[in-house]
Amino acid sequence: MKNIVKITNLRKRFLETEALKDVSFEVEEGEIFGLLGPSGSGKTTTINILTGQMSSTSGEVEVLGWNESGLKSSKFRSEIGILTDNSALYERLTVYDNLKLFCKLYNAPLERIDEMLELVNMKDDGNKQVAKLSRGMKQRILLCKALIHKPKLVFLDEPTSALDPGNVVHIHKGLKKLNELGTTIFLTTHNMEEATKLCHRVAFLHEGEIKEIGNPEELRYKYSTGEFHIILTDGKTLTIANTPENADQMKELIATGQIKSMHTDFPTLGEIFLEITGKELAR
Repeated sequence: MKNIVKITNLRKRFLETEALKDVSFEVEEGEIFGLLGPSGSGKTTTINILTGQMSSTSGEVEVLGWNESGLKSSKFRSEIGILTDNSALYERLTVYDNLKLFCKLYNAPLERIDEMLELVNMKDDGNKQVAKLSRGMKQRILLCKALIHKPKLVFLDEPTSALDPGNVVHIHKGLKKLNELGTTIFLTTHNMEEATKLCHRVAFLHEGEIKEIGNPEELRYKYSTGEFHIILTDGKTLTIANTPENADQMKELIATGQIKSMHTDFPTLGEIFLEITGKELAR
């Protein structure tokens, strides 16, 4: 697959603060790529540069074949979707009229409105005034706005941060479906469970630097100790290394019916982040 996003030695400095430090990575066409890190790690700065909202200090950026100088063009903007803290709606208009306006702006058919409202579980809310919506509902309409024109590439900055668990599940299903239909998704999140469920690859961003990158399951295997954690029927617990030397002990426990439960040591992405950086992955 070809690279739809390519960043090489990217740096961004704000006065005396270096927000991004020699960042390099690529996003393949058709994948869901997660940029993971806590608040202040540089995630939003990266998205702002990739979407032409901010200029880099140095380095090379290429998105959909456009270099950094072309990212401010209207043609480039028509090929991407964006959901960030800077995204906004027209508060006095209804949900439907907001999306109708964006359909006209992007030359998208009006039939897309119903499709998008179904995607975000708001198919009966089209006539509601945006000003009267909850924060979570506004977040879902902003997601509709980002996807209304079927962009080749969509940038989602913490897309489910204001949503309840039920709607998060609904949005995840919708994003997976869009991805299966060909949309490449660049996702930033501090939610490691979300990243594990959605992303084909993730990159850990900490204090402006990429610390690790790879497939979530492969990273979990890489950082696993390979130990078995066992609870016996008598309530005792055992930790046994997954080595040939312990095969007879494991066979004996199984043969004598002593094992109540057992799981292999596979750390979560949050635990891996903590191991790599020494810090919890929280907002």
